[in-house]
Amino acid sequence: MADQYAYSGDDKRPTEIPAIRWDEPPEGPVLVLLDQTRLPAEEVELVCTDAPALVEAIRSLAVRGAPLLGIAGAYGVALAAVRGFDVDEAAAALASARPTAVNLAVGVRRAQAAHEAALAKGGDLRQAAAAALAAARQLHREDAEASARMAEHGLALLDELLPGGGHRILTHCNTGSLVSGGEGTAFAVALAAHRAGRLRRLWVDETRPLLQGARLTAYEAARSGMAYTLLTDNAAGSLFAAGEVDAVLIGADRITADGSVANKVGSYPLAVLARYHHVPFIVVAPVTTVDLDTADGASIEVEQRAGHEVTEFVAPQVPVTGAEAGGGIPVAPLGTQAYNPAFDVTPPELVTAIVTEEGAVSPVTAEALAEVCARSRRVAAG
Repeated sequence: MADQYAYSGDDKRPTEIPAIRWDEPPEGPVLVLLDQTRLPAEEVELVCTDAPALVEAIRSLAVRGAPLLGIAGAYGVALAAVRGFDVDEAAAALASARPTAVNLAVGVRRAQAAHEAALAKGGDLRQAAAAALAAARQLHREDAEASARMAEHGLALLDELLPGGGHRILTHCNTGSLVSGGEGTAFAVALAAHRAGRLRRLWVDETRPLLQGARLTAYEAARSGMAYTLLTDNAAGSLFAAGEVDAVLIGADRITADGSVANKVGSYPLAVLARYHHVPFIVVAPVTTVDLDTADGASIEVEQRAGHEVTEFVAPQVPVTGAEAGGGIPVAPLGTQAYNPAFDVTPPELVTAIVTEEGAVSPVTAEALAEVCARSRRVAAG
C-alpha cells in the first residue's frame, strides 16, 4: 500500500527532497518517492510499502526516467525481500511495469540476481534480502557517479563542437535529478555548462501530453538558477529557423545495438529538424540504457498510453467539479480516439553523438556502442 504526505516548510526556497530514498521507520522498511505527478505545485512524498504500490507509482509516472526506474526496480525487489513477499513475483511485476525503459528490467534483474546468489551460497532469507538491498544501493551510487561523468564528457563535447561558449541548448522531456541518482543525463550536461558560464539559454520543450518539460525541467532549471525559456513542442521548428538553437540534448529510455534511440515522443522530430538545420543532436544516457540484445529500433516495444491523456486536459493539483477522480477537462468530442505513444525512435544516422559515462560515441555505430559496453564491463570487473 502507499500513503502520501505533503512536505511543508516555512521558507520559500526550493527543497532538497531526493527523488528516491530507502527509509526504515519503526513500522518497517519503505521506499519513499518524490511524487513527480504533483510537481511543480507541491512537493509530496509517496511512501511505498510493497512492490504493487511501486508498480502503480511507476505506471502513473510518480517515479519516472530511465536511470531512476532502474534504481526504483532494484529497491522494489529489495523491498519485497525485506518484507517477506514473493521476490520473483515482485520482480516480474516490476520489470513489466514500463516496457520501453530497459533500465527498469536491468535494475530488477540486478537485485534479483543478488538475492538468488545469496540463497545459492546457503544464506537465509534475511541475508538474501540484505544482499538485494546492497545491490540496489550500489546501483544508486553507480548512477550518481555515472551522472557526474556524463556531465563532464558532454560538456567537453559541446565545447569541441561549439567553441567559444554561449551555448543555446534545446531539450525535451525531463532528464535532471528527478530521473537519476545524481544530477541527471542531458540536463546534467546543460547544468555543467551553466556552472561553467557557458550556457546562454536552455530552451525547454513543454513535452506533450503530460508536460514533463514544463512541470519538471522548468522546475529544475529554476531551482538551479539557469536562464531558461519554455516553448510549446510545435514551436521548435520556428526556433531552429530563427537560428536560436546551437545543440539539442536529450536522454534515452532504450538505445538498441545499432544505435537507435527510444525517447519521449517528440524527440524524433527534433532530430529531423536538427539535421536539416545542421545542429548537433546529442543523446546522453548511461551504459545501462544500451540494450545490445535489441537489434534495432523496429524491435523496440513502444508503450501506448491511455487516450484520455490527449483528449482531456489534466491538472492533478486542481480538482475539477463533476469530474471523476483522476479525470480532466475534455478538449475533444466524447468518443474521440487518440494516438498516444509514450516514445518515438530516432535512427542512428540522425544522432550526432551518444554520451555515456565511458565517453562519447561519434559517429554512432553498432561497433562503437559494443566497445563502450565492453569497456564498461571491464571497468566494473575491476
